[in-house]
Amino acid sequence: MSDQYPPASLHPDTLALHTGIAPSQYGENSEALYLSSCFVQPDAAASARRFASEEDGYTYSRTSNPSVTAFERRLAALEGAEAAIGTASGMAAILLMGMGLLKSGDHVICSQSMFGSTIKLFASEFGKFGVATTFVSQTDVAEWQAALRPNTRLLFAETPTNPLTEVCDIRALSALAQGAGALLAVDNCFATPALQKPLALGADLVIHSGTKFLDGQGRVMAGAICASRKLVDEVFAPLIRTAGMVLAPFNAWVVHKGMETLAVRVQAQSRHALRIAQWLEAHPAVERVFYPGLPSHPQHALAMAQQEGVGGAVIAFSVKGDTPERAREHAFSVLDACRICKLATNLGDVKTLICHPASTSHGRLSEEQRQAAGVGQGLIRLAVGLEHPTDIETDLARGLDVVG
Repeated sequence: MSDQYPPASLHPDTLALHTGIAPSQYGENSEALYLSSCFVQPDAAASARRFASEEDGYTYSRTSNPSVTAFERRLAALEGAEAAIGTASGMAAILLMGMGLLKSGDHVICSQSMFGSTIKLFASEFGKFGVATTFVSQTDVAEWQAALRPNTRLLFAETPTNPLTEVCDIRALSALAQGAGALLAVDNCFATPALQKPLALGADLVIHSGTKFLDGQGRVMAGAICASRKLVDEVFAPLIRTAGMVLAPFNAWVVHKGMETLAVRVQAQSRHALRIAQWLEAHPAVERVFYPGLPSHPQHALAMAQQEGVGGAVIAFSVKGDTPERAREHAFSVLDACRICKLATNLGDVKTLICHPASTSHGRLSEEQRQAAGVGQGLIRLAVGLEHPTDIETDLARGLDVVG
C-alpha cells in the first residue's frame, strides 16, 4: 500500500469519492465545510513561518482554505495532475493562467473556435498589455505550426469546442509546443476527466470551469487549473494570493461533492446525447448536427480515441433558413417552443439546457469573429441532461416541426 492516501493507482471512480482531506476530530463521512475567512495560529513563530510559506498551515482563505484544498486534490486526482488550484470561475482560471505565464512581448496561439469570452480575453484584454494572439483553425495542425514564432509561449485549445464540438489532436499540438519551447493548455470543460485526460495526451495544463459538469447541478461558480506542482506552487499560487481571484469555500465544497457523481452523470448524459443527435440528424428542419459521437462529425475518429469512445453531452445543430435573418427567426422559434429544455447559457447541468450562441456566449464578438468560429444565426446549442431522451425529442419537435 502506498503511503499516499488514497493511492493514485485506484480507479478514478474511487478517487472521486475518497480524495480530499482527512476528517476533522469529529470523523465526518461527508467532508466538512470550512466557512472561515481566517485561521487562528498556534503561536507567533508558527504564524510567521506559515505566512512566509515555510510551513504548511492555513492562515487566510484568500491564500488557502481546507474546503478549497479538498476540491483541488480531488480534481488533480481525477485529471492525473500533480496539483490543481481553484479559482472563482472558469474565466478566472484562464485569466490566472495568462497572468502567470505571459508578459509583454509574448505570443499565444489560440483556437479561433474557443468560447466567446476566451476569445475576447486574449484578443482584447491581454492585447492591452502587449501580449499578441494568433487565432487559428482548431483542427488544422499545419495552421498552428505556421503560426509559431520565436516568442510563442503558449498554445491554447478547448476540445471539444464550445459550441461546435470541434476536436483538436492533443498529441500533435503537444509535439508542436514542446518543439517550440512553449506550453500547451487544454480546456477540458466539455469532456471532463470522466471522458478525456489531456495531461496523459501531452498537455501541460488543463483548464476547468467547475460551474459546468464538475458541479452538475447548476448551483455555483468555480474554476481550476491542473498542472505540475512546480507551476502551481511557484507561479499560480503566489499570484492568486496577490490578485485574489480565489474560489469561495462554499463553492469549492459544492463542486467537490458534485465530482463524486461526475462519471455516472456524464456517461448517462452522453448516451442520451448520442440518441438525440441521431434523431436531430434525421429531422427535415435541421441543416446540420455537430456532435463528436456521430460518424458524420469531421473529427469523429479522433474524438472516439481521445474521449474513450464517448461523444459527450453537448450537441450543436443548425436549423434551416435561406438567409441569416430567417435562420435566426427559426432558431428563436425552436427555443421559445421548448417547455422541458430550459433557455439558459450554462451547460453540464442534470437538466437539459438550450441556447442561441450567436446572441449569448458569442454575442459580444464581431461578425467576423463569429464567422471564423463557425457560429451562425441558425445555430443552437443543446446541453443534454438526465431527462428521458424521448421527452427531449418531443420538446424539440414542437418547434422544429413548425420550422420544417
